[in-house]
Amino acid sequence: MSEPNDPLAVALFGEIFMADQLARNRISRALPKGMELSHFSVLNHLARLNAERTPAQLARSFHLTRGAMTNTLHKLEVAGYVHIRPDWDDARRKLVSISPAGRSARDAAIAAIGPILHDVVRAIGAEKVRAALPVLRELRNRLEDDG
Repeated sequence: MSEPNDPLAVALFGEIFMADQLARNRISRALPKGMELSHFSVLNHLARLNAERTPAQLARSFHLTRGAMTNTLHKLEVAGYVHIRPDWDDARRKLVSISPAGRSARDAAIAAIGPILHDVVRAIGAEKVRAALPVLRELRNRLEDDG
């Protein structure tokens, strides 16, 4: 049984927090002008799903408040990257989809950050990255379950 001040746990989370901060900084600098990491994340999510989502569903997916997601969606809508329409079955809800311009912006972001991601994986080694993924995935799942 691990102790509350377990050095292994402290070291693990310290590395995760530092890697997160460094990755966010490098990726944010590489994104196309005017695009924030939160914008890219939502566009990438919508592009992968290729389906409409409500703002509440998106907020849950990103573990954000509805207000924070609404702010991000407003910025994306002003930029022309998402379409927000009323839900014809439930007038209280809205539905969000990625626009063709949003898909192009997401593709440009992928092109800009892809070399950074590739270089890191190449430097570490694909086998080490593959070995780390199940541990990181389980850690994420545990944190989501506890949230």
